[in-house]
Amino acid sequence: MPAVGRSAAFFDLDKTVIAKSSALAFGRPFYRDGLISRRDVIKGAYAQLIFRVGGGSDEQSMARTRDYLAALVKGWRAEQVRQIVRETLDELISPYIYAEAAALIVEHRAAGRDVVLVSTSGDEMVRPIGEQLGITDIIATRMNVGEDGCYTGEIDFYAAGPNKVVAVKELATERDYDLAACYAYSDSVTDAGLLSLVGHPTAVNPDRGLRRISVERGWPMLDFRHPIPLSRRLRERPAVPMAAAALGLGAAVAIGLAIYSKYRRARTAQLAAAAAG
Repeated sequence: MPAVGRSAAFFDLDKTVIAKSSALAFGRPFYRDGLISRRDVIKGAYAQLIFRVGGGSDEQSMARTRDYLAALVKGWRAEQVRQIVRETLDELISPYIYAEAAALIVEHRAAGRDVVLVSTSGDEMVRPIGEQLGITDIIATRMNVGEDGCYTGEIDFYAAGPNKVVAVKELATERDYDLAACYAYSDSVTDAGLLSLVGHPTAVNPDRGLRRISVERGWPMLDFRHPIPLSRRLRERPAVPMAAAALGLGAAVAIGLAIYSKYRRARTAQLAAAAAG
């Protein structure tokens, strides 16, 4: 992946880098700590299902999801949310990072590109996940926090659909990225605009809508199937030196590179055979 000018690789988070919804993953600890009710858990899961499977990619559906989110978190203490995420990240997110995604992140960094996580989930959730992957550039939903440290029920920036495109364009202007040399990865048709923005779009585990668009436009499609079971024991046992933890992560990335390289070779062979036929 040779770098041409200054460029970046933009990764959606849910079902692209991790094998689950980051927002729904924290439903249980939010419920346990009294932030949401059982009804909220059920309603939230249902809303997510309708949004992702039922074709909720239009502006009206995204607006309903945004308004539901704003009303749900109103009055929550922002610091409490950050603490819950920190305490449960190893259990709820770390075991579900795709090896293939980790390998791609390593490849893009080796090519000299910046790596940016672009997610509709809240910044309080996305940023710690990015830190685990060594990613500091984050585009995520930002909730308004009042002087009392609680969410006001207003959203400063909702990182969904067209808003992702706006944010990426602003970042590209700020850093002088050549968008034609940039890469983007997503699983959702709601990110078709983001994928169209760059010179190298790739659909990862695409939903029905994105699969159709990818076929029409000739975009590559990848299937990520191997979450990395990052071992918590390496981080929790003080007798184990940090170098061992680094080796554990390095081994996981090496596995990811092997899996991804094998898939890429097979995909290239398939395309060559199709062209010859």
